Amino acid sequence: MEKADWKKSPPELVEVFEASFPGPPAVARQMFGYRAAFVNGNLFMSLFEDRMVLRLPDGPRAELLAMEGAATFEPMAGRPMKEYVLVPASVLATPEALEAWVATALTYGGSLPAKAPKTKAPKTKAPKTKAKARPQGAGPRR
Repeated sequence: MEKADWKKSPPELVEVFEASFPGPPAVARQMFGYRAAFVNGNLFMSLFEDRMVLRLPDGPRAELLAMEGAATFEPMAGRPMKEYVLVPASVLATPEALEAWVATALTYGGSLPAKAPKTKAPKTKAPKTKAKARPQGAGPRR
């Protein structure tokens, strides 16, 4: 599935994301056109199409995956992101439960090595070089 084929998140899910967003030290950004949350430069929570995704450590990840409707996040078929789980509808429908899972994801994201913010390099154009005309019959350049 190419990005152009990805569906927008429904407004109800965007509202759930906004309501469960933990605030500082989390930072809200867009990723692939979807709402996402980062801590220390690490993604820990995002939307993808009509689902919410959380990044979790081993134990909590296994616990969430055991719930009906949860699954390993695969943005493209056959390309799973092993630490990321699609949040089941039952958790999305329960603000207290979702808040606890988001807190776990935030704590895990904050425990990972910080990523330096990416700086945009200034756009530079390669200097245009024109081959100098060589007199006819001149030997090779040295």
